[in-house]
Amino acid sequence: MKKVILTGDRPTGKLHLGHYVGSLKNRVKLQNSNEYDMYVFIADLQALTDNARNPEKIRNSLMEVALDYLAVGLDPEKTTFFVQSQIPELTELTMHYMNLVTLARLKRNPTIKTEIKERGFGEAVPVGFLTYPISQAADITAFKANLIPVGEDQLPLIEQCKEIVHAFNNLYGNILVEPQAVLADNKVCIRLPGIDGKAKMSKSLGNCIYLSDDTETVKKKVMSMYTDPNHIKVEDPGKVENNTVFTYLEAFATDEDFKKYLPEYKNLEELKAHYKRGGLGDVKVKKFLFQILEDLLEPMRKKRAYYQEHLDLVYKMLEDGSKKARLVAQNTLKEVRDAIGINYFNKN
Repeated sequence: MKKVILTGDRPTGKLHLGHYVGSLKNRVKLQNSNEYDMYVFIADLQALTDNARNPEKIRNSLMEVALDYLAVGLDPEKTTFFVQSQIPELTELTMHYMNLVTLARLKRNPTIKTEIKERGFGEAVPVGFLTYPISQAADITAFKANLIPVGEDQLPLIEQCKEIVHAFNNLYGNILVEPQAVLADNKVCIRLPGIDGKAKMSKSLGNCIYLSDDTETVKKKVMSMYTDPNHIKVEDPGKVENNTVFTYLEAFATDEDFKKYLPEYKNLEELKAHYKRGGLGDVKVKKFLFQILEDLLEPMRKKRAYYQEHLDLVYKMLEDGSKKARLVAQNTLKEVRDAIGINYFNKN
């Protein structure tokens, strides 16, 4: 029996390179191994927890996220796509799990604490936002997912899901499956910084390179990237630590890229050594990074453009996938209700 993978994204805007190296690339690799049953969903209900007064943002972003999925190589022939709000069973599972989690535990969740601070909620945090780790646990357990490809910032949420699984199974029997997080192999990719050198590429900070950005936009963003502020002249020695351009090269550059675009260097280590001793300008390094990113993004643009012209196929993919996913969630919910003992009138 195949293991189950479940992963998804909040539709609050287009996806960016941080999403790609942190999770999307790994999803495509896992999908193409044909070793797993894979579910990828758009978490619109979770996105509404802090956007309830602006639902249009979520509706507009839903298709953007779906297009990005298809652009990176996720395939509806191999992966089931669904929309969270179209699976009402997830909401009931969330309610059952709420009874197993304390308010104090939710407030201690590092991811929630950070995001509450970033959004400036203070004491006015919406209840739905505070409890979305429980909703995420419902998503994961509804499909009895074994593996969850995530970014590093999501690890506390996976840990909370495990706690819910343990609590439920201890009370009601061994019904739910404990998930395991799957992180990117390259440590740099786990938390790709923004082009301004901030700790994380983030839509809210406006420091992203989006998967759908056109050539000129990508070039402009790369050429504006944060480097070593003390590397003023070409001949000056430079630092590669906390230098965003070199961080991106660690995430994306291969030896083949050097053969193709920068043959005077065998690999990234040689490029770093030259930069550190002086005599290598930022512009040359940035142009190299831009060429690498263009090779990555141009095929994505072409796929995205095709589906942009055939949105009916994208809608059909989401609709059919949601129907298929709902059948699985219904089965899990029945098991949960039976275990708790509240299937009063439906014993079959």
